[in-house]
Amino acid sequence: LEQPRLVVIADSSMHTTAVRRSIGLASNSSSYRVVVVGGGAGGQAVSWALSRKLGKGAVGVIEPATVHYYQPMWTFVGAGAKRFEESRRNMADVMASRVDWIKAAVAEFRPEKNCVVTQDGKTISYDYLVVALGIQLDFGKVKGLAEAVGKNCVSSNYCPDTVEMTWKYLQDLKGGNAIFTFPNTPIKCAGAPQKIMYLADDLLRKKGIRKDVDISYYSALPVIFGAKKYAATLGEVAKRKGINLNFRNHLVEVKADSKEAIFENLDTKESKTVKYDFMHVTPPMSPPDVVKGSPLSDCGGWVDVDKETLQHKKYSNVFGIGDCTNVPTSKTAAAVAGQAGVLRKNLLAYMKGLAMTGKVFGRTMRLVSVYRIF
Repeated sequence: LEQPRLVVIADSSMHTTAVRRSIGLASNSSSYRVVVVGGGAGGQAVSWALSRKLGKGAVGVIEPATVHYYQPMWTFVGAGAKRFEESRRNMADVMASRVDWIKAAVAEFRPEKNCVVTQDGKTISYDYLVVALGIQLDFGKVKGLAEAVGKNCVSSNYCPDTVEMTWKYLQDLKGGNAIFTFPNTPIKCAGAPQKIMYLADDLLRKKGIRKDVDISYYSALPVIFGAKKYAATLGEVAKRKGINLNFRNHLVEVKADSKEAIFENLDTKESKTVKYDFMHVTPPMSPPDVVKGSPLSDCGGWVDVDKETLQHKKYSNVFGIGDCTNVPTSKTAAAVAGQAGVLRKNLLAYMKGLAMTGKVFGRTMRLVSVYRIF
């Protein structure tokens, strides 16, 4: 009998899935021992590890993108310290050679039938499923933002189409108001909105025009950082740099023609209009649409997994990793690095009928650069 194969659904928050062998399904169905959905950091880590153990053709990775981006580099691209081209690789160059790369997007999860359906109508069956679809950017949830970002002195390091504009606008800035935002949603790499702000401050000081620029941070959070130990340090950094901190305020509208940003206070519901000469926006984010409302999601739309084992709470042959899950850690590549080994260990044990002993302990890491050293 032919050995069933594995399909992995991987995290697209970082497109790290490049396979040297890609397939376009000739029939309307195929089957794998493991299917991984997504070609990001999580999906790549898991598919590489599992394909080494299970052999060629046992794992299928579903990922439509042909380019992988190393997104943690984008803060430094926006600060002029790295070139955008350094952050991208062809997906085919980073995909494990033992996996089948299915160049498609998932349209539907059918865990009761152990299969997924792609947007082109193909059905892919699995014995085990790994969901690593990352998190999606919702520029459209802020009125006027989708139309403004990438032009009108509005940029975002979170998008490959706009990250280079951050550096351009910072170079062009001669004075006025520079605004940096943090939305009222979970986001990936929650330190990034501050990192670009501190690096911008450093750049403006080196240009000798910091005294001419007023830097303000508008965050929906009640504090500058979730961990008290580091919040105190970062508060002192902001104070030393003369950065205005505005908490419990989130961006609700951008008026590009007049260069105005409208913020709402989450406690008082009062609105405030602020003029800007440069604005770096961190957009609202949410679980991928294909996960929201699916049988795999919790009430918030995230893949509903056990926070220690990463096994789905209802469907025992389904596992999740990375930003798309409801694991209560920061949504970072560092978190994925800690989860990948646990998932591999537990999934292989479960396949053998053994107890799952791997546990995610909740620790993660987030780097916050406060000045440019290169």
